[in-house]
Amino acid sequence: MGQAALRIKMTGEEYLAWEELQPEKHDFVNGEVYAMAGAEGGHVTTSLNVAMALRQHLAGSPCRTFIADMKVQAFESASYFYPDVVVTCSDADRASPLIKREPKLIVEVLSPSTAAYDLGEKFAQYRRIASLQELAFIDVNSRRCDVYRRAADGLWLLHPFDAGQAVTLASVELTINADVLFAEVDE
Repeated sequence: MGQAALRIKMTGEEYLAWEELQPEKHDFVNGEVYAMAGAEGGHVTTSLNVAMALRQHLAGSPCRTFIADMKVQAFESASYFYPDVVVTCSDADRASPLIKREPKLIVEVLSPSTAAYDLGEKFAQYRRIASLQELAFIDVNSRRCDVYRRAADGLWLLHPFDAGQAVTLASVELTINADVLFAEVDE
């Protein structure tokens, strides 16, 4: 998703009420609203490929996979985001139809216009989510994926996957082959 320059200041409660009425999606970070622009085909297709693999793999389990229209709240701050893909196994999240607060896995597909934001402020906010075990950043152009996993000591460790390599998402015990991850994504 692209990030537009529009920024509006408001509280978390004001944001949630306002966001329900908006035709476009907006992230909310530390009191500021960021308009999200549309994504390119490769971004959307890669997101769908990941979501499909996760949904099929997790079928019959208590975990659920959601795509770009599901909000995730970063607990310690009143920040809300629309990750490309999110997996939660939480009973509390199952009871919350609009906002997930206890994700296990978040996947972000990087766009040139948002990579700095995704790898910077958004990553910093995501790391504050106590339930989050793993965070994957997929670069469609280079066909690489950087997966960060929370270690027992709370530190986030990088597990890089180069072009052509299968990507392992340990939090959900799934390995996705590169040809599946980037299926139907034009060069």
